[in-house]
Amino acid sequence: MNAPALSATLLDLIRQQPEAEKAVAYLTQQADTYRNTPTQAVFYRVFTALPRFVGKQTIIVSPEKNQEIQALRPGLTVDGWSLDRLARVWWLRQLSSDDPAVYSSTIENLFRAAEMNELTALYSALPVLDYPEHWRFQATEAVRNNMGPVQEAIMLHNPYPAEQLDEPAWNQLIMKAFFTDKPVEEITGFEERTNEKLARIAIDYAQERRAAGRTIHPALWTLVKPFVTDSNRAELEELFRIHGPAGASV
Repeated sequence: MNAPALSATLLDLIRQQPEAEKAVAYLTQQADTYRNTPTQAVFYRVFTALPRFVGKQTIIVSPEKNQEIQALRPGLTVDGWSLDRLARVWWLRQLSSDDPAVYSSTIENLFRAAEMNELTALYSALPVLDYPEHWRFQATEAVRNNMGPVQEAIMLHNPYPAEQLDEPAWNQLIMKAFFTDKPVEEITGFEERTNEKLARIAIDYAQERRAAGRTIHPALWTLVKPFVTDSNRAELEELFRIHGPAGASV
């Protein structure tokens, strides 16, 4: 990831939003202040105050800008973000990572004190934070979180989980997405990271729903299909043909 180029691209996207002159002026001024006085107090103050100065409107992203962001950080999607969410992710990129311990503790403190919108921005930023392996625990915490926007920030259109979570944590994320009715087709790596353990969990879940007379999400078939065997073929054909996508075939 070309971090300086990505930071410049995100700021340029902010600049492209309607009536964003004051927001850009505020952000650049605060970045200059922070560079001159790089204290945690300044960093935290700006992160918390950003919505008051930049606004919360949904951003407009051109296809060209999307491609530019994808080229700099594959898998990163900012469509549907609010302007303050984007600005907070940009602001996190202003934090120096020269000292790993200081960098990590500064962001960890934000996680501990954050309210819902701040957490949403923090989890959205995981793909662009330095020391990506350090944030695996935080990602699993987001899956356990019961706030919908926070769950969506880590689950949907976020490349971090597919890249960094181990198999048990990944499987937990996928099944939590089903339990909470998230659009699982928007999970980055949903199909690519299916695994035999996850397929067994998905089959058990489908059987429980069938026994309760409830519908079975068609996407469960995607998790199961690579692990169909001669011994379980008949059972799965019945389970997914009756309750899965129309005409599903093993």
